[in-house]
Amino acid sequence: MGFQTPLYELSDYLKWTTSGKIQLPDFQRGYKWEDERIRQLLVTILRGHPLGVVMLLKAGNDQIRFKPRPVEGAKVPDGAVAESLLLDGQQRLTSLTQALTADGVVDTMDSRGKRMSRRYYVDIDLALEGEDRMDEAVLSLPGDGVERTNFGKDIVRDVSTSEKEREQGLFPFRLLFGGADTVTWLFALEDKEEASQFHAQVIQPANTYNIPAIELDNSTSKSAVATVFEKVNTGGLSLNVFELLTATFAGDKTYFDKHGTDFRLNDDWKETQAKFASYPVLAGLENTDFLQALTLLATRKRNLADTGSRPPAISAKREDVLKLTLDDYLEWVGPLREAFIWASDFLADRHIFDTRFLPYAKQLVPLAAIRVVMGHDADLLGPRKRIVRWFWCGILGELYGSAIETRFVRDLEQVPAWARGDVDAPTPNTINDATFVESRLHSLRTRLAAAYKGIYALLLDHKARDWMEDKALDKVQYVNLAVDIHHIFPQKWCNENGIDDEHRESIVNKTAISAVTNRTIGGAAPSAYLQVIEKKAQISPEHLDGLLEAHLVPAELLRADAFDGYFVARRERLCQLVEAAMGKGVPRDVDRGESEEDSAQFEITEIEELPDEAE
Repeated sequence: MGFQTPLYELSDYLKWTTSGKIQLPDFQRGYKWEDERIRQLLVTILRGHPLGVVMLLKAGNDQIRFKPRPVEGAKVPDGAVAESLLLDGQQRLTSLTQALTADGVVDTMDSRGKRMSRRYYVDIDLALEGEDRMDEAVLSLPGDGVERTNFGKDIVRDVSTSEKEREQGLFPFRLLFGGADTVTWLFALEDKEEASQFHAQVIQPANTYNIPAIELDNSTSKSAVATVFEKVNTGGLSLNVFELLTATFAGDKTYFDKHGTDFRLNDDWKETQAKFASYPVLAGLENTDFLQALTLLATRKRNLADTGSRPPAISAKREDVLKLTLDDYLEWVGPLREAFIWASDFLADRHIFDTRFLPYAKQLVPLAAIRVVMGHDADLLGPRKRIVRWFWCGILGELYGSAIETRFVRDLEQVPAWARGDVDAPTPNTINDATFVESRLHSLRTRLAAAYKGIYALLLDHKARDWMEDKALDKVQYVNLAVDIHHIFPQKWCNENGIDDEHRESIVNKTAISAVTNRTIGGAAPSAYLQVIEKKAQISPEHLDGLLEAHLVPAELLRADAFDGYFVARRERLCQLVEAAMGKGVPRDVDRGESEEDSAQFEITEIEELPDEAE
């Protein structure tokens, strides 16, 4: 990658944006600057202060075929060919192009985001008083040049024509680089001396105003563009791979020649989202997640097809996502959409119904890719059982919180063959790496932890039923009953009986409870609220005990309000639940004083839980 740092006059930039020589790559967001920012930008120019650099990418890059589009508001001739793409400086050059050319009307917004059109003017008298008065001198007025009050009934100022502008002594910014038109406007003023002074002190300096540029040459790679954009971009908006590929795919000539139109990745993603709309658990899936899964499949295909000694690696890294071709995308988008929908059903079978209790949204990436590779084999009883084990090991071992791209690759390399039962297939790293210890149950307190959400789902999967209505907490009743996780020994009771935070807030003291049941529990002792439940639900103590046991709650200890005994007994039951899900033992470490309460490894920031109902 090579670059230069030339200095260009503002007048040159305006010529290039209006002629189409400078255009935007299609990944750039829309214009969004507020009125006051534009006004301050114009003040900066009249004061001669620097406004920062702009970054340009020379067109004609064989590695990057970004589709260009004109700067918003620029009247670009048909067929104009971009010579440079504007990577940084979009908001500034768009503002200047609209304010300083054509009719000078800028489509902007106020501080509350309300859309409006504005024109900008310089108060000639104030401007001639010097730089200190320039901020006051630059005015923003309505786009039609008429300033009104009293709900539009009364006109305060009217500069809708050149004559009225001169009468008010307001010079329009649209003529700042107007050449002969600027001179004509100025010297139609009655005070010729003032016109001459304004031209010398304001117009001429502005016409030599320079803006430095960083020009990247046409050997720059897509990954370099992404990196440079993020390091230098002054708009505060990070550029992701989806936006870069949007522009790349739109510039695919082969697709255009075949279909007579550009491929719009953003429109295709909207179609994907529409297909996912009926599956709430997929609501948090990001376009970059989808592209990562697609990259895993595309790079895997290249890896398998290469018979050389060093085949290309399977990858989900950013630089490899950026290497996707439109052909790659079109090959895998259909199977991957189906795989993510399959994944949502897989999660529902695990009693994970929405994003709120989805342990790791990122784990959907390898899960969907594995489904594409395995096809219908993933639904066979043996393979599916192994996939379920891999899934729970990733969650309960809390393995998808960081360094996940490498894990994605190992999952795709290892899980399909192992799940199919291939005798030579090694046990996947995710299963080998997963560990869970008894003391972790003490520090699992909020939905912030993936393992917390995992144990919650395992409890639902353990044929847990509602205590009041004896309904299965399946996908339908989960919504209808407004099921959430609540305390078994209520907070109020715990506080009154000296139960410390570690034990009170632990998942050992929580389970899935419907809204009606939670209101019935209130803040009472278990021995009291269980009797209320029996009376309201009209069920026997034995029946209710059975419902409690399905939640792994030791009913006898709960009825005795024996918190300490209850806690030890249920903790053991939860350890056994985790062991069954992971297919490996859970070390019992609490009695040796190795509680992870203060462990930095599992440091948890508390978040608000739904409160128990007061009595």
